Amino acid sequence: MASIERTFLLKVPSSTQNLALVREFVNSIGAQAGLDERDLFQLTLAVDEACANVIEHAYGNDATKEVLLTANFDDNSLEIRVEDTGVGFDPSGREQKSLETLIAERSKGGLGLKLMQSVMDEVHYDIEPGRKNQLRLVKNLRKPEPPTE
Repeated sequence: MASIERTFLLKVPSSTQNLALVREFVNSIGAQAGLDERDLFQLTLAVDEACANVIEHAYGNDATKEVLLTANFDDNSLEIRVEDTGVGFDPSGREQKSLETLIAERSKGGLGLKLMQSVMDEVHYDIEPGRKNQLRLVKNLRKPEPPTE
């Protein structure tokens, strides 16, 4: 049987007041994709962090701007894209520290990115300066183990 891809969109004003709506959207999509409770929590945490970063850093808390979320899933993976048109972020220019080091140093930057990388299977940034920034978060879907006889 062929795999069916499902796509969902959510566009919200860039305000922390909308993070609850974002979490609800992600929870709903993750549940439809069949994520277990642990993976659903991790996905929601990563997307919430990504959107909070857009609101604070890309848009400087300018609620007149918008954050676009696109979710796609099929039998193999769930991908959520977070798009904005604000100030771009290039993670390749940051020093790569461990999560433990960032926590111990009580670092002001990099902790959210490291958190996303630790709970997602893939994290990709696509930056088009002056046009759009896109963060792609991918969670592989686990196949149920076949029963043993």
